[in-house]
Amino acid sequence: MTEHEASAADSEQDLRFEDYFREGSAPTEALLWWQLERNEPLLTALRALCHGPAALVKLRVWVFMEVMTLPSSRISREDLNRHFHQLRDEPLELVLKRLREAELLLWDAQHQLYGVTPLAQQLLGLLSPLVGAGAQDADLTALLTNVTGAHQLGTLDPAQLQHLQAQLARLYDEFADAIASGSEFHLRRARQRFERALKLVERASEALSAIMVQAQEQGNAKLERLARELGLAQARLLSMASQFNRALQQADRQRVTLGSTGLTSTDVRRWLQSVPYLENLALGALSRPVHPVMVAQHELLDTTEAEFERDRPKAKEAEALPTAQVAPEGELAVMSLPPEMGIMQALLTRWMDAGEIEQDLAPAVLGGSYARASYRAQLLPLLGDPQAQHLTGATGDMARQPWRVHWSPEQGAIADEHVQWMSRGVLRSTLPIETTKDSKE
Repeated sequence: MTEHEASAADSEQDLRFEDYFREGSAPTEALLWWQLERNEPLLTALRALCHGPAALVKLRVWVFMEVMTLPSSRISREDLNRHFHQLRDEPLELVLKRLREAELLLWDAQHQLYGVTPLAQQLLGLLSPLVGAGAQDADLTALLTNVTGAHQLGTLDPAQLQHLQAQLARLYDEFADAIASGSEFHLRRARQRFERALKLVERASEALSAIMVQAQEQGNAKLERLARELGLAQARLLSMASQFNRALQQADRQRVTLGSTGLTSTDVRRWLQSVPYLENLALGALSRPVHPVMVAQHELLDTTEAEFERDRPKAKEAEALPTAQVAPEGELAVMSLPPEMGIMQALLTRWMDAGEIEQDLAPAVLGGSYARASYRAQLLPLLGDPQAQHLTGATGDMARQPWRVHWSPEQGAIADEHVQWMSRGVLRSTLPIETTKDSKE
């Protein structure tokens, strides 16, 4: 370390935490600052363990993790020497001294024994991912494990939900960039990670739903809001499955097949990616010299004469357009409505002119065949339809008829050769009673 670097390090050590802020005061109102302030001993222990050269930090972490795996609650120095028999005495003593100064180990001078402190147990929880299996998507797995485990133990903190929500947002942006890239290989790699993340989120979905229900029952508004936002982030991530399918289908359509070999451009690209040195493919390509071809004049003349004498198909001659012809006579077929609508309207009009107030449905529906009766029954809902009353033509006239159908839950036999059973009902006039009386007179 140079003199300038040493002076810079000393000046940084002299600075307080508040000196890094503009106003010269720490953000005491922030929840995160308060949590860091509360866990100041844990930060100090972590700094004591991880401060210094990389090799020394790795040695401290290794010794600390090995000590934490020892099953005894009290450890003698002889047990430590036997356990770390491969380590030299000086480095071991140096590391044990640092652990004692950081209050991670307690030395009982009376009984000559070492003991593990509760602070060391907390620090072990922070360092446990260092000795994990290194599985894929360890970041999301750790966050989901913290949230679900804290919920089961009743120690869930809103910050844990915020960290998980932020990770889901980062995954969504990563997958969206892969879809926007259009690269087939990038899509397939992102699709594999997306499926793994989807399985992890689905396994934790029950715990997330339970967190939302519990927060609602306890009246914890902040925790409930974070749980709902986490559910929305989970739903956004789940909705990307269809986007991956469309992007992969688009990539499949862009794949080119090389002749009749069955090989595609994807196979060629995958093979090129497996070649260690692409420049070796050009070795020997220019080893043979160029062989010029000499052609004599009489050979060129013979080739030209044969080309002129070769039979060629005659070009088609231009033909005049055909003369005009008279179009044959025809009939314009216009679709018309069945006559049953007109017949029913005539019947309703006669009843209205006769001053009838109520009539049975049977005369208006039955008659002819079953198909005709069924069609007339389907016309009855048009009576008084507010949307159809503004139409022109037979449909609008039917809707403007002053009659309304009233069906009855009773059913019974009907004296008709095509319909044997029918629901009861009546047609009632909507005209005032005085009008019907005047029409009768």
